[in-house]
Amino acid sequence: MLQLSVEHVSISYERTMVLKDISFSVEEGDYICIVGENGSGKSSLIKGILGLTPLKEGKVIFSGGTLRAHVGYLPQQTQLQKDFPASVMEVVLSGCLSGKGWRPFYTREEKELACEKLRQLGIEDLRQRSYRRLSGGQQQRVLLARALCATDKIIFLDEPITGLDPMATAEFYQLIGKLNKEHHISVVMVSHDIGTALGEANKVLHIKKEGYFFGNKEDYQKSSVGKELLI
Repeated sequence: MLQLSVEHVSISYERTMVLKDISFSVEEGDYICIVGENGSGKSSLIKGILGLTPLKEGKVIFSGGTLRAHVGYLPQQTQLQKDFPASVMEVVLSGCLSGKGWRPFYTREEKELACEKLRQLGIEDLRQRSYRRLSGGQQQRVLLARALCATDKIIFLDEPITGLDPMATAEFYQLIGKLNKEHHISVVMVSHDIGTALGEANKVLHIKKEGYFFGNKEDYQKSSVGKELLI
């Protein structure tokens, strides 16, 4: 089932084109790895899809029961966000905000959902801990739990393993693979770690300054652009 269509999208900042004429789609159960050089527009594309950055051209269409407001998103972390003074439970609960409307308090169902996501990711014992006192790997699990509170259909991750040690990186990839395979959540991930990311992905979007490649992993590995990056 088709969940998302990105059609001829272009994005510019202050008259500088950062992304030009990109088209791809997300089917239910896809695991798409977005790769490319620094400055090729990978993060801008994710923000454009989510409505956080305006599109200069093109359109983004959610379908198959997927709504933009109910999509999970794990952005790149800033140092300020890493030091955010809140409990783990408060951070995870904030993932329910898109469905909260004007209600001043979280419902019992939302609190139960947050606890369920913490259990699912093996960090329920951290629920009362201070978020800023966690390790980098623990923080990423908390943010993933937060993203999952918003959706059971599709998550977008922007360089989620940046700054993690090798063990935490491997564990995080295992979690994402499990969510994709066992819980049927579609994954769209921006990553510079192409070798490891391709171990789980079934499709690749490689953005270059001139053109792009979108297709299945096998075709990408055989393509000239894929061979160039995987050397």
